[in-house]
Amino acid sequence: MLTELLITNTDRRFSFRPFFIALIVLANSLYLSGQTVKPLKSSFEARLINIEAPSNEPFRYTTTLTNGSAQLVNYNLNAELPDGWQISYRVEGSQVTSLQMQPNKVQEISIEISCPITAKPDKYKIPVRAISPTDTLQLELEAVVKGSYALELTTPSGRLSDEVVSGSSKEILLKVKNTGTLPLNALELSSQLPSRWEASFDPSNIKQLEAGKSIDIKVNLKVPDKTIAGDYAAKFEIKSSNSNADISFRMIVKTSLLSGWIGILVIVLAIGLVYYLIRKYGRR
Repeated sequence: MLTELLITNTDRRFSFRPFFIALIVLANSLYLSGQTVKPLKSSFEARLINIEAPSNEPFRYTTTLTNGSAQLVNYNLNAELPDGWQISYRVEGSQVTSLQMQPNKVQEISIEISCPITAKPDKYKIPVRAISPTDTLQLELEAVVKGSYALELTTPSGRLSDEVVSGSSKEILLKVKNTGTLPLNALELSSQLPSRWEASFDPSNIKQLEAGKSIDIKVNLKVPDKTIAGDYAAKFEIKSSNSNADISFRMIVKTSLLSGWIGILVIVLAIGLVYYLIRKYGRR
């Protein structure tokens, strides 16, 4: 509410209303000028520039590219990578190698870098550039390779087949080796077998396996009765949260010797019965 101040001096009256209105307009103008959005500055930035991961996992970065100019700009993306390394750029889920940006536009770019599994543990600096006809924006990322996770599952002899008699059990020896450079924890064994077959492992799980170390696993394989003779495939797998390996094993099922003799005896008895019937009723 505006207040009017009246000053009486020698019968003259002065109003300060216009003065207050002008003051309010000036203050409002100064406030709006202070709220004016400053122009953006062209830049290429990342939330995290240093990421650590094993060599068999990708390094993922979230970056933002800003076009602070007053014109439409085309940016080409490239990077300087060590030998054997690979990089990909994604914008809104689509893989790109360049992008067109409107004036004063900010765009998020996901960058994924992969290194060879043989990469030595070290810190690698990777310059990434967004190049336009008028400017080059550079971002230096760091990938810290801490080693690798890798598993191998095989047999001590290298043989991947064996024989088993129908209705019996067979012990198979497997070999688990940590072929990476980092320890593996909480390894679990499992199997995929023909119907009604059973397998048990000793040990059934491994708490920790150091890099370069190996351990033998005993597998007790049970084949159900009346299994038809032939070749069967059994698959064994070992896995941890960081790596896994599997092996296919060929099992040759044979019938027991006793079953064979019983079969022969049944055949002989059948032939004898037929011969007897022919001799007895053939004369009539």
